[in-house]
Amino acid sequence: MFAILDTDHFSAVDRSSAAARTFDRRAASYTGDLFISVITVEEVMRGWLALLASRKQREDEISVYSRLKRSAEMFGQWDILDWDQDAFGTFETLRKKRLKMSTSDMKIASIALAHDATLLTRNLQDFTKVPGLCVENWLD
Repeated sequence: MFAILDTDHFSAVDRSSAAARTFDRRAASYTGDLFISVITVEEVMRGWLALLASRKQREDEISVYSRLKRSAEMFGQWDILDWDQDAFGTFETLRKKRLKMSTSDMKIASIALAHDATLLTRNLQDFTKVPGLCVENWLD
């Protein structure tokens, strides 16, 4: 039994927000393993790179690079699930269902389904559309 953090859950933990404390309480009593997906790594890195690109002054990049470094260090604390053939096959099946959700979310859902894992997300509206996907929100 294990669960995969969606990007919103990883980001909350990374920011050490109030929601992260709620997550930490839930995680402390969880008997399974927790993972993130390589898609979450991609989404977080894309966010930091876009923020860096938007900085007009080099000095403004200092805090962004500091936060990017923190996220990179956080990645090292998690086991990261691959985007593999099983996930890709599941993705192709879901894509044919024409679900209204982003490609990244569908990839994360596919990884969770391929591993028969629970997906931890705040985005229940989109992810509950995915047949057979077990979702929970540990932030609220």
